[in-house]
Amino acid sequence: MKKRRKKRTETADVVADGGSQFDTDVGAYILAGRLWIEGRSGTYLGEGRVQLLEQLADKGSISQAAVALGMSYRNAWRMVHAMNEQSRRPLVILNVGGSGGGGAQITDNGRIAIMKYRQLQRRFTTFLEENSLEMDL
Repeated sequence: MKKRRKKRTETADVVADGGSQFDTDVGAYILAGRLWIEGRSGTYLGEGRVQLLEQLADKGSISQAAVALGMSYRNAWRMVHAMNEQSRRPLVILNVGGSGGGGAQITDNGRIAIMKYRQLQRRFTTFLEENSLEMDL
């Protein structure tokens, strides 16, 4: 039995014209795509995970980052755990809560992951723009 691929909900659509609406001519097409990086256990980095890392760098808390992104704490925690499990070095260090409260600290490796993903995203968008086709289909 063929295994069905899980729907990607954390990747961002990239449209070749920079995201604007293209003309309404029937048969006018532009390239569009989604960018994510697969690891040995599924998605390693995608738009949603990178946004989570950026919020963690800003807020220092999984719960605050989750609220800012409109996701549950549990989902945010699972994403952090999955990224850390698939990475050679942790992207986020989690501090256990208590009377002083917990926290999440993004590592240098996490900052590098954000930077490299954003670079790939820019190159991917450029690829789509440069290879966009208007076809009469």
